[in-house]
Amino acid sequence: MRKLIYAINVSLDGCCDHTKMNPSEDMLEHYTQMLQEMDVFVYGRKTYQLMVPYWPDVAKDPKEDKASIEFAQAFCSKEKVVFSRSLESAEDQTTRIVHGNLREEILKLKQESGKPILAGGVDIPSQLIQLGLVDEFRIVVLPIIAGEGRRLLEDMKLAENVRLKLVESKQFGSGSVALRYLKA
Repeated sequence: MRKLIYAINVSLDGCCDHTKMNPSEDMLEHYTQMLQEMDVFVYGRKTYQLMVPYWPDVAKDPKEDKASIEFAQAFCSKEKVVFSRSLESAEDQTTRIVHGNLREEILKLKQESGKPILAGGVDIPSQLIQLGLVDEFRIVVLPIIAGEGRRLLEDMKLAENVRLKLVESKQFGSGSVALRYLKA
């Protein structure tokens, strides 16, 4: 069974609003490597529309730096599954829009052969955590205090704590720290 991995960047004060932080080159290299280990990405509409067309445009822009282009190319090469009640069509050939049951679709994806599944954003991953479907958490903490913006998992309700075990940590030259947790 494939694992479902949740990955996100957060500021020291828990902000996960991408407009409040800029990934460093070493973080982009970290995420490029991670994307290459995955087969399919799972997003909600909001996250998808932040990522597409932004990263496909970066992939085609020779003026962009090498780390950004490599990340963008890795992103563009992967299948994307977008859960949305309002989105009718995708902007690219690698995206499939799903209007159905989140739990059922994820369980089907997990049963398929292949590399792990990567979930990003906040709304869909919060639901996946509540459903007990996330197997691994990869969180990069950036050395900034945003002071405002969307907070990580702020609206999530759990019947009981989800216990995690730290299995890896990595510090970047930029001062960011990547943390990798498995369900305990």
